[in-house]
Amino acid sequence: MFRKLLLASIALILLGGGIAYLQRTPIAMALVEKIVGERMQDPLTQLEDGLHVGLCGTGSPFPDPDRAAPCTLVIAGKDMFLFDAGSAAAKQISTVRFSTGQLKGVFITHFHSDHIDGLGEVLMTRWAQHTEGQRLTVHGPNGISNILQGFKQAYTADTGYRTAHHGAATMPTELAGADVNEFEVQKGQYTTVLKQPDLLIEAFAVNHQPISPAVGYRINYKGRTVVLSGDTTGDEQVKDAARNADLLIHEALSPELVGKLQEAALNNKRSKLAKIFADIPNYHTTPLDVAILAQEAGVGHVVLSHIVPPLPLPPLREVFLGKAPEIFKGPFRIGEDGDFITLPAGSKDVIYSRR
Repeated sequence: MFRKLLLASIALILLGGGIAYLQRTPIAMALVEKIVGERMQDPLTQLEDGLHVGLCGTGSPFPDPDRAAPCTLVIAGKDMFLFDAGSAAAKQISTVRFSTGQLKGVFITHFHSDHIDGLGEVLMTRWAQHTEGQRLTVHGPNGISNILQGFKQAYTADTGYRTAHHGAATMPTELAGADVNEFEVQKGQYTTVLKQPDLLIEAFAVNHQPISPAVGYRINYKGRTVVLSGDTTGDEQVKDAARNADLLIHEALSPELVGKLQEAALNNKRSKLAKIFADIPNYHTTPLDVAILAQEAGVGHVVLSHIVPPLPLPPLREVFLGKAPEIFKGPFRIGEDGDFITLPAGSKDVIYSRR
């Protein structure tokens, strides 16, 4: 009797497996339909009112499989903005389950290639996915007009191809590319870049010499404040902008780890690379300097981004941070691609999640 039951059980398992095998294509297609349907939904409608920050790129020019080039989403209420557009920015926005078609504006901090080389794709995919008939605006300091003119020229042929293929009703040429809002910044002052009911975005000059202009941004929505440092050394202007801010997103570099890269380059007779490694610490900020600045400014939370160099091994995170977490008394962390930070309106909460 036991043998018969065993054989019957095996037969049922094999039969079930056979049916599943035969049905593998319908099962796979059902999963695709479910996933695509979820991805097509508007994620902005699911967010509570407040400021939200999505880290879609926390890396730097260094090759890093875990970190894309600089790319930060800021959502104020239901309006979504992009700050810097490093390579693969459009794909990274999709990876964190948003769409370039939802962008209301792009803000550029400076013109190093790792902050702008994904801008062309952002403009193209936004044109393809936007459905409200509003042209995108790119905001940036003096020189941004030349950058946009270059992308326009580079994408002229592609723009024509897509209109010819999909039709002017779907891809109207007048909505391709972007309008430009070019502004000036003066050291020690704030420039209003965008002002709407409940929303104020201001730019301020930072010290990234010899790169000039270079700016950071302060975003205030319904009493919640986020400050983005841009690329900079430890700067009094950043400290002033970040005073009592809920959240500071600040770039960070470890001189100790970069020094190891310089040493390895010298040992391998790569003198040009060694010279570059020797140069870069003098226009970036150490985690310790960020901690001191944030503590003096009374910042609520600090997240480090634009991480230099890559941190492929977990123990390197401790080396990278050093004594910084001991100096800053609030939450102090290394940002990761996919981090999502929510600052609800009418609250002091800062809520971390992953997308």
